[in-house]
Amino acid sequence: MNQSKTNEKVRKLWMPLTWIVLVALLLSGCGGAQQNKVYHVGILASPSFAPINDGFKAKMTELGYIENKNVTYTLMSTGSDLTQIQAQAKELVAQKVDLIFTSGTPNALAAKAAMQGTNIPVVFAYGQLEGTNLVQSVSNPGGNLTGVRYPGPEMIVKRLDVLLKIAPNAKRVWIGYDKNGANTATALGALRPEASSLGVTLIEVPITQQDEMGADLATRANSADTGVDAIMTMPDAFNTSTAGFAVLGKFAADHEIPLAGGIDFMAQQGALFINSTDLANVGALAAPLVDKILKGTPAGTIPVVTPEQTLIINYKVAQGLGLTVPTGLLSEATKIIR
Repeated sequence: MNQSKTNEKVRKLWMPLTWIVLVALLLSGCGGAQQNKVYHVGILASPSFAPINDGFKAKMTELGYIENKNVTYTLMSTGSDLTQIQAQAKELVAQKVDLIFTSGTPNALAAKAAMQGTNIPVVFAYGQLEGTNLVQSVSNPGGNLTGVRYPGPEMIVKRLDVLLKIAPNAKRVWIGYDKNGANTATALGALRPEASSLGVTLIEVPITQQDEMGADLATRANSADTGVDAIMTMPDAFNTSTAGFAVLGKFAADHEIPLAGGIDFMAQQGALFINSTDLANVGALAAPLVDKILKGTPAGTIPVVTPEQTLIINYKVAQGLGLTVPTGLLSEATKIIR
């Protein structure tokens, strides 16, 4: 009888311990499943911003996300057709990706619209905040998205300022732009008063199709006076595409006028200088935001990041145009092409 009571006591003591062990094993199993999860990240990106994707994926690897091991990427390569971009964003949502990563403002806005009604977070790179309603605020973006800001107003103003420091006689500056572009109104809002204060006339060519840009320049090329002293690229797909920039570059070279650009590849292809941000670094800045989200932090609570500006000067182009680059600008330059 005593032995029976002893066994009963032992059984009662072991039952709670057994349950504790079972719960621990279950929790351990859940943790293992979480560690073994393969995240599916959809990427909505323009080819012009390829360095952003490279920097993003490289940093993701550093953070432990190994492609085809614990993360897979589906890339949707976008152009300038907004309807097509919107369709591509919806396709990523239909694939039920864990997160959408975008580059450029139009892609960010398309992804934001497409993910409405879902729990899919969006992380944008180079998304303009001013005039777009992309986020609620820098510190509290809301809406299940966050990202790396495109510092458009500051950059377009500096582009004009640097141009005039190198080419002070450029009083007629040609800008062709997508009049419906997501970045256009904000860029013009910053650029027009700056040009006026510097005594510069902006030769504005609002367009809705990329070939209209070339048509305007072709007409000018056949005139005795082109009416243009310099060209500046604007922040839209017509200007930043390789095809669009090739048209601008050819006109500038043919007429020996300075061309100020905004993306790294332009400095290698005839621009006098480019002021921008390091696109690979923009992508790298986005990766830790994605990491936080995949680990459970709501995207809309993560503050938006602003990248630093860079300046690349093509000294060979300046020499070819007979222009002198001030020493102060050379010391400020991130890179000088000689």
